[in-house]
Amino acid sequence: MPTPLDPHAGQPILYRGAAIAEARLAAVLIHGRGASAEDILGLSQEFSADDVAYLAPQAAGNTWYPYSFLAPTDQNEPGLSSALGVIASILATLEEQGITANRVVLMGFSQGACLTSEFAARHARRYAGVAALSGGLIGPPGTPRDYTGTFAGTPIFMGCSDVDPHIPVERVRESADVFRRMGATVDERIYRGMGHTVSQDEIEAVNEIIAINNAAPK
Repeated sequence: MPTPLDPHAGQPILYRGAAIAEARLAAVLIHGRGASAEDILGLSQEFSADDVAYLAPQAAGNTWYPYSFLAPTDQNEPGLSSALGVIASILATLEEQGITANRVVLMGFSQGACLTSEFAARHARRYAGVAALSGGLIGPPGTPRDYTGTFAGTPIFMGCSDVDPHIPVERVRESADVFRRMGATVDERIYRGMGHTVSQDEIEAVNEIIAINNAAPK
């Protein structure tokens, strides 16, 4: 159940796609500010693989943390830590059911992309893939990026507009550089004049990440 220090505890997790016990991969989809798990789960219909289990947690009040991802980190607490805990709990549950991190794709849009990026950096390991759609690492300019661990070649896709009103392109590039230093294979795409949305090119890029893992053993 939610508490003042853990506001996202006990929120629902929506599922779509293959049953977890039969899935080749699991994809954890994190929605943006003011959106919902149902909204982001709809994105799964754009992906071609039919052997993926899609999971989408719901944020309390439809917002993972209250202020911009560029605000001082403590201003976004306890929502930020609670949100990161939700993702950690989902991955732990998947592992208990036989799906380890190397068979998990982490994906998010907007606030969800920022949360996905930050979680991945704080818990670096080999994932099936990471996709940050209009987002980047959390914290104000100058935040130390002294994360530990390695991505061991994890494919990470980062896509964003060059004029996104919420996500400075400099933060996307900084985040991509951090991931490269941590051993990820980064596909960074900046779209001219796109705005704050998900493009067909981004969907195809995520499809490629999922397809790369077609040969991965269960």
